[in-house]
Parts: sequence; structure tokens; C-alpha cells
Amino acid sequence: MSNIAIFGGTFNPFHIGHYQMLNAICELDFIDKVFVMPDKIPPHKEFDNVVDDLHRKNMCQIVCDDFSKAQLCLIEFEREGKSYSIDTVKLLKEKHPNDKFYFVIGGDMLSSLDSWYNWQELIKLVPFIAFKREGLLSFDEDHNRLSAYGADIKVVNAKIDDISSTQLRQKIDKNLLPEKVYNYIIQKGIYNV
Repeated sequence: MSNIAIFGGTFNPFHIGHYQMLNAICELDFIDKVFVMPDKIPPHKEFDNVVDDLHRKNMCQIVCDDFSKAQLCLIEFEREGKSYSIDTVKLLKEKHPNDKFYFVIGGDMLSSLDSWYNWQELIKLVPFIAFKREGLLSFDEDHNRLSAYGADIKVVNAKIDDISSTQLRQKIDKNLLPEKVYNYIIQKGIYNV
């Protein structure tokens, strides 16, 4: 049996903040593997200005190669429609019945967790690993509110740079990207670089 963290996102692009989160997850003693999982069609975001799926998958793979615990998971590309977290978790549990999954969530997303599709069922199916972001005043309140509903939330205090993917796409900054990802973006000429 393995303890597997689900680290999902649009990863458009995979920036240094994502990299810092992945590093912090890999350093958790109770986590054996991390599934880095690019979204196919995220339900909570406008899906315009997203680079080709192949590029997002490749950026994730480039980063996974830096971490022995990390592996690319493309389960959300195996089905049609929006990528609801509840459906992904159910599918993973079905495919890996002997493993325990943890769902990674940023502190900013914690505040909206109770607006997600079928969130009440989701919090029963999987514990969460939540990153407490500096300056996010509502984190403790959100944590307490969701815990009262029965959510199992393990809090990680790690220094994660707050980076806007939207702004980064408009102006690619070498300092805000893992070096290999930056080189890939330049080489492929994505994001109009």
C-alpha cells in the first residue's frame, strides 16, 4: 500500500510556485508518491489562453524528472468532459484499490472547496493536504469550517512564491520558472516567446 498525493492543476505554465509545492509534498514523510496531474478541462477556470495539451504534459514530465517520488498522471485525459475532482478521485481509487490518496490544495482554494461539485462526497473520500499561504487571513477560518463538515485536512507550512500564471503567460520571466521549463518554453516558442 502506498500513500499517494494528487497534485493537480492547469500548469499553464508549470511555474516556480508549483515546483516549490511539489518539492514540499515530496518531502512529507507519509507520502510515498506524488501524481502530478494536469487538468484536461478544469471546471473552475475559463479555459482560454491555454497552450496545447502536449506542452502542458511535457512541462509536467520535465519537472517530474527532478523528483524521485513524482510521476506524471494523465488520468484526466482518459475521459471526456470537465475534470471534476470527485470523478478523478473515484477513478484513481478504482484503479489503485490498495493505495491511500491525499488531495493537494492551495490555501486560496480551501476557501472555495465547499462550492466544488459534490464536495460533501469528496471530503469523505479523500483527506487533503493544504498549503497555508502567508497573508491569507481566512485560512484558519476556512480550515475550521471545513473540518466541522468532516474534512481531514493536513496543513503544510512552506514558503511558496505567489505567482500569477496569467501574468506569467503575458510576460515570461525566467526567474519565475524552473530552468528546464523555461528552456522548453523558449525552445518551443510557446506563450508567444
